[in-house]
Amino acid sequence: MEILVCIKQVPDDAAEIRLKADGTPDLDGVAQVVNAFDTYALEMATRLKEAVGGEITVISVGGEGVRDALKTCLAVGAQHAFLLTDPAFEGSDSLGKARILAAAKAKLEEKSGKPYDLIFCGLEATDKATGQTGAQLAELLNLPLITNLTDISYENGTVTAKQETDFGYNLIDSAAPCVVTVNTPAYTPRYPTIKSKLAAKKMPIDPISLADLGEGLGKVGEKAALTRTVRFAEPPQKVAGVKIKEETCEDSARRAVAMMVEAKAL
Repeated sequence: MEILVCIKQVPDDAAEIRLKADGTPDLDGVAQVVNAFDTYALEMATRLKEAVGGEITVISVGGEGVRDALKTCLAVGAQHAFLLTDPAFEGSDSLGKARILAAAKAKLEEKSGKPYDLIFCGLEATDKATGQTGAQLAELLNLPLITNLTDISYENGTVTAKQETDFGYNLIDSAAPCVVTVNTPAYTPRYPTIKSKLAAKKMPIDPISLADLGEGLGKVGEKAALTRTVRFAEPPQKVAGVKIKEETCEDSARRAVAMMVEAKAL
């Protein structure tokens, strides 16, 4: 089985990010990591590969700094990695990036002579959280799409996916090839070992440029973007709570009720 996993490098979502004077996020000193949902997608793909055999290729759109994220992916299950990098790609919105990923898939299949059976994407990116790229990629590739996966299996050319919904789970069958987007599974992504990190350092990450993808790519970059960010806003600061310290529990309860009445919360 040939599996393609699309990943994105994002600021660490555990960091507290503030806005600079110009209203843009201050990312100085913030670690850049593999998007959390993409780590789930890679782990799910790796478990599937271990069950049925095959190889995993990871690709990402970005600058040279994304090589670190791709090296991490090579250390936890991927066999091949490619960096889609070109100044012309900068400022692409989700549709532009989907176009780049679709063109790269075709290019890699042409080069290897092996079509991809499954294309994995994370449910959304933690930096902008639009959740659109996976669906747009499926549309551009004219492939079936299954979203919000928490588990997957494959047998005789058929994918069976466990899809999370607000009311439980659906089991969905689809013929391969198809595109899937991955939510949080019941298991956690594996960590690289020292041995796997050293092995990943020796593995190549070939760049793919605009020229490599050819004229059929379509419009990409900031000028071609159909969406734009109007502004950034920090989340509201948490208001400090009020401690009620009366002599007895009954007095504390009366005081709490009186405060809620005063605030028109009752």
